[in-house]
Amino acid sequence: VAAQRAGWDRLTPAQQYLLETIGIEPAGEDEVVGSVRRTQDEIWERNMAAARQFHAREGHLTVPRKHREEVDGELLGLGSFISNARRRAAKLSPQRRAALDALGIRW
Repeated sequence: VAAQRAGWDRLTPAQQYLLETIGIEPAGEDEVVGSVRRTQDEIWERNMAAARQFHAREGHLTVPRKHREEVDGELLGLGSFISNARRRAAKLSPQRRAALDALGIRW
């Protein structure tokens, strides 16, 4: 949404109309709209927060592939994260492996 608001002039009139019908308007001249880009480390930490939350609640890290976990109002694909971590275990840094080991991940 932020990208569409920031690039309003590059949208077709039909696209602008559709956005307006759902309450999205162009960014004001004095409004700075930027994308919310995160580094890989920030993404890892958000996913680890979700893993810690799930582990604290459930007592394990056997997460269904499609499971999504809400952390601070953001819905994260925890199941995908865990599945991908298992698949890429050999490429993970020792610190990241240790963080998952501490939660009792089943490799």
